[in-house]
Amino acid sequence: MRKIEHIGIAVKDLDLSCELYEKLLNTACYKKEEVASEGVNTAFFKTGENKIELLSATNPDSPIAKFLEKKGEGIHHIAFDVEDILAEMERLRGAGFVLLNEQPKKGADNKLVCFLHPKGTNGVLVELCQEIKAK
Repeated sequence: MRKIEHIGIAVKDLDLSCELYEKLLNTACYKKEEVASEGVNTAFFKTGENKIELLSATNPDSPIAKFLEKKGEGIHHIAFDVEDILAEMERLRGAGFVLLNEQPKKGADNKLVCFLHPKGTNGVLVELCQEIKAK
């Protein structure tokens, strides 16, 4: 793992939260995107080298909706940038971590992603992210 790619924060109202984070970080949201396969709308902020991803549910059965219902708004996951997601998944599986995805899937912000089960990471949902390279 090379660095923290972003911190994901679950929010109930994406528009209101974008306004709040624009004031807090003193910068505009640089990208909004829906990831239909996950039932989520996202908004990204960058401050220096750091990124924040806000996530809101698009339907009541989505993982974010369930998270919000159970835990409320707050930090949802920490994402780490990896150079080779397949190799990192294999390494972590071999080290005994439980992966929530058998194969990486397309996530927001031009990334391939895979999540690790929080029961094996001290209650923290960990996301692996690899930039999708143009061919």
